[in-house]
Amino acid sequence: MTSLTGRRILLGVSGGIAAYKSASLLRLLVEAGVDVQVVMTPAATRFVGPPTFAALSGKPVHADVFEQPDAVLHVRLARRAELGVVAPATANMLARLALGLADDLLSSTLLEATCPLVLAPAMHTGMWNHPATLANIELLRGRGAVIVGPDEGPLAAGDSGIGRMAEPEVIFEAVRSRLAAGEDLSGVQVVVTAGPTHEPIDAVRYLGNRSSGKMGFAAAAEAARRGADVTLIAGPVALPDPAGVQVVRVETAEEMALEVFDRFPECHAVIMAAAVADFRPARPVEGKLKKDAGPPDLTLEPTVDVLSTLGKRKEHQVLVGFGAETGELLP
Repeated sequence: MTSLTGRRILLGVSGGIAAYKSASLLRLLVEAGVDVQVVMTPAATRFVGPPTFAALSGKPVHADVFEQPDAVLHVRLARRAELGVVAPATANMLARLALGLADDLLSSTLLEATCPLVLAPAMHTGMWNHPATLANIELLRGRGAVIVGPDEGPLAAGDSGIGRMAEPEVIFEAVRSRLAAGEDLSGVQVVVTAGPTHEPIDAVRYLGNRSSGKMGFAAAAEAARRGADVTLIAGPVALPDPAGVQVVRVETAEEMALEVFDRFPECHAVIMAAAVADFRPARPVEGKLKKDAGPPDLTLEPTVDVLSTLGKRKEHQVLVGFGAETGELLP
């Protein structure tokens, strides 16, 4: 069964009476270890107050596109989410998603987002059966959205028929299934390295390189998304931890080598995306070198060749390495 611990989900709540059931869905997600960010439409806040969702999620609830204009909130929320869930998804919200409208925070965030979507429609029967709504559903489904429900049963105002939002437990299982899609690496232990290493010259200076770590972080995130048990050993980078990944922070080539070697016997694959320094100062100074003393004479020595060492120790493991080069590499 797919673990949801640490997965980042955007829960959108639009303005329908079924919004009260979204609180139960939120509780299920939080109890499963999901990191949930709730975004509400202004109409949704008239059915269930934001403090309810804030208390259940442990996070502030966002409902206004101008709430944090300096942070470009809809972009930040969109890029953080691994999965978007809209429950309830009203007829109005489905139409806006289908047409690409962005006239509030939730629709703006979902238009910016590239993550998969799970939509739980909720509306009266006539609205559900309207050709416009059915066309919007097919359009959204064709784009890859997962449609959960609606069910048949009691509706608002004493009505009964199709249009009732699916139960929170059903939506929860749809979320789990969508996150599990393509988990061909389930049970595989993967070690990924990323970023540069910093080799100290003195207490404040170091030899380093321009590696951002983005490739290694992306590889780790993708392996985790596909179900692998991933350990990311990262040099000094300014990147957030990928969801579902164990991150070990190191600084030097020696520290990175020790962490990789320690995990190598038990892993199935190693992706060496880090730009590990080839050389380091042979005698780093404990304090700070003084400028008045003039340029220092640096004697360099080789660092351990992590990839080469792993190649000699390799048994069953898959080993992937990268190298940055300049100049003409192909004839």
